[in-house]
Amino acid sequence: MMKKLFHWVGLAIIYSIGIILSLLTSTDLISSPNCSLDTNKIDKNIEKLRELKWFNDLYVDERHHKSFFMNAKVRKYLQSNTLVSRLKNNQKEQKNLLSYWKT
Repeated sequence: MMKKLFHWVGLAIIYSIGIILSLLTSTDLISSPNCSLDTNKIDKNIEKLRELKWFNDLYVDERHHKSFFMNAKVRKYLQSNTLVSRLKNNQKEQKNLLSYWKT
């Protein structure tokens, strides 16, 4: 009886970990470093963000413009729909994105 209980508890734990990892990777919070970037997704997110004055000012600034195409950190950030949607209303998240140019 106890053996069956441990078996089911173990399966439940493994299943739960699988769900958590699946959710994390689908929101781009974690991913493998060898993961390729989705250019179409990044371009669509940039177009959404360009509607915001502060972002468009940053995008057209020659000092930063190349980063949108060359900086892997910036591109990975802009690939995440979750992070991009936070950028619209969250000043803390906006500062987080801006910090990529300081590092």
